[in-house]
Amino acid sequence: MAQINTTVGDFESNGKKVLEAFKIAQKQKADLVTFPELTLTGYPPEDLLFQRGFVDENLRLLKKIVPWTTGLWAVIGFVDRDAKGRLYNAAALISKASSAKRLSSTRSTNPATLA
Repeated sequence: MAQINTTVGDFESNGKKVLEAFKIAQKQKADLVTFPELTLTGYPPEDLLFQRGFVDENLRLLKKIVPWTTGLWAVIGFVDRDAKGRLYNAAALISKASSAKRLSSTRSTNPATLA
């Protein structure tokens, strides 16, 4: 478990912390590294979830980190959005730098109570 302290809305810093955790896990020859709930956005994002750009940035960061997982699996918390714009407190299962399978809660969540 990567014990990292993320900051709400600081995607650059949160991404750097995730990358550093990946490097440590790879150095320790881990097969799997897991991250806390809503790692990419920081916790709790609260009203920022009403800003489309905030959720978009978290989704961009998710795509950016997939190649960083070379040699290991990762589970990382983020906010997902479906085709209808509903938000989900989700986790991505990333397979050794090749793909990200999104695992969302079974129903959408009110952004004010997502955390």
